[in-house]
Amino acid sequence: MIQIYGIKNCDSVKKALSFFKKHNLEYALQDFKTQKVSCNDVSSWLKQVDMKTLFNSRSTTYKTLKLKELNLDEKTQKEWLCKENLLVKRPVIEFNGKVIVGFNENIYKGLFL
Repeated sequence: MIQIYGIKNCDSVKKALSFFKKHNLEYALQDFKTQKVSCNDVSSWLKQVDMKTLFNSRSTTYKTLKLKELNLDEKTQKEWLCKENLLVKRPVIEFNGKVIVGFNENIYKGLFL
């Protein structure tokens, strides 16, 4: 089963969901707005992807919280990801022990089809 993490109204998440529906692939979506991910999940993802990939420094949440001004190191970025899931770049997908961040149709075709 493909596990997707994100928010329903995110354009990248919508593209991913559309891809999976189009190709009749079974998935489950965990929406950050209704069900937070744990710090354990964040730590697990960071074993496969780097902080720059996972931490969304272009998000509205990042700008609203004025985090750029704090010049965060990776440890502090991880702390923020744990307490504010909307800072996670979306979607995060877990499949067959792999973690994929973001939407890229070519990568998806190679992994899921």
